[in-house]
Amino acid sequence: MALLKKIIAPTDFSELSAEGVRYACKLARDVGAHVIVLNVVVVDESNVVGKGEIEAHEKRLTEFTARLGGHLGEDVKIRELVLPGQAYAAISDCAERERADLIVLSSHGRSGLSRMLIGSVTDKLLRAARCPVLVVPARHE
Repeated sequence: MALLKKIIAPTDFSELSAEGVRYACKLARDVGAHVIVLNVVVVDESNVVGKGEIEAHEKRLTEFTARLGGHLGEDVKIRELVLPGQAYAAISDCAERERADLIVLSSHGRSGLSRMLIGSVTDKLLRAARCPVLVVPARHE
């Protein structure tokens, strides 16, 4: 029985998040898991997001995974998913709902004042997630 069957790989479409998605796909290929590439449409206090905004993110996500193409591996099953919400909560909720075995994401490694002012999705996710979280450092080879 495989230890890892389903991996969540969140992306904000940045090159940094692409590193995490690529790593998740390499890991999935090695262990026979499949990957859900997740993008979160961050909502404000009203929690309202338009259908057009979701559709725009779905299109960007399709373009993002297509651009990564060969780096993801043809033999890895990938599903794309766009959800509204606060990033850390939506990722954690998705992992629980999908019964994911692992969340893989990249971290920019901010520290000090920058981290305090901006906050850290990674830190919040580490506290909220009910499954293991693998953080891939920036510039991982």
